[in-house]
Amino acid sequence: MNSGILLSLLGFLPLVTPICPVPCKCTTNITDCSSKGLTVENLPVAFRPSAEIIHLGSNRLTSIPNGLFDNLRSLQVVYLQGNPWECTCDILYLRSWLQWQQNRSLYRDVRCSSPAHLEGRIIAYLTEDEIVSTCQHWYCSLALLSQVSLFILLFLQGILVIFIIVYLQKFRKMTAEARSTTRELDQQVDPWA
Repeated sequence: MNSGILLSLLGFLPLVTPICPVPCKCTTNITDCSSKGLTVENLPVAFRPSAEIIHLGSNRLTSIPNGLFDNLRSLQVVYLQGNPWECTCDILYLRSWLQWQQNRSLYRDVRCSSPAHLEGRIIAYLTEDEIVSTCQHWYCSLALLSQVSLFILLFLQGILVIFIIVYLQKFRKMTAEARSTTRELDQQVDPWA
């Protein structure tokens, strides 16, 4: 009987009570990580599911990791202003998340710091082509490096095949000479000895 009451009381407790991410300060529905010098590398990997407001302003964030806000069902607003946003490939998740927000006017101060041709632009209003155009140099460099590496590898394999063919021809020649020498020696052996 007592265990039934205890179990029913436990049913009212949240299943998971996550702690406040370091170095942030938290209340039930507000997570304040503003002005903590956060970068992408030391940004908390998760926030409380009950968070309705997250303050990430005035840090050194250049992008937001993919999926960081996806499981926060209660989330209403994230304050992101005052960060040096780099509008390169890594900003695509943040741009997409901002475009899904009902009140985009809250994000007018979330602007690109770099690259130069996007500096000062509001991230939520960037087109995907504008962002992807910053990525192509990296992809082209990677493609060029891959092709050069493949060419070098094929060249080395070709040289290896040539060496193997030359070695096999020399080996056949040596084998033929050894056989003929053996035959000559066998013929020169005195049968009376």
